Amino acid sequence: MICPYCHGSEDKVIDTRSVRGGESIRRRRECLSCRRRFTTYERVEPELFRVIKADGRREAFSRQKLLDGLLKACEKRPVSVTELEEMVDEVETMLHASKARELTSGSIGEYVMSRLRLLDEVAYVRFASVYRRFRDAEAFQREVEDLQRGRKRGE
Repeated sequence: MICPYCHGSEDKVIDTRSVRGGESIRRRRECLSCRRRFTTYERVEPELFRVIKADGRREAFSRQKLLDGLLKACEKRPVSVTELEEMVDEVETMLHASKARELTSGSIGEYVMSRLRLLDEVAYVRFASVYRRFRDAEAFQREVEDLQRGRKRGE
């Protein structure tokens, strides 16, 4: 591992812990050159899943791209990065459970929106506005009204 501080290549592992239910390992390391400590995470490299976009293009599923979209939707909202990472973990679990190696962006987006709706309504509307490509204020207003109706029904 390369030290993020001095770029030395020699380190020692001083602590190892299983995280996320055993899906990854957290290692605390100490650089032998500068003596500073840093943390690394190790996980099984997932199978390559393809996402079928609305226009028919196919691209590799990107955990980081999904997390970046969620972070943007949750900006200045009381939602922790840990909660968002757990949501992305759930999406990856869904992908692994699927026998198909390709899923539509629509199925992934709908799943994410259903989880986000429960987590934070403002973040949900922000995400939906990008995902569903709201073209005007009326579309935005309809989504908010649907959200309010669902809340009154106890969804």
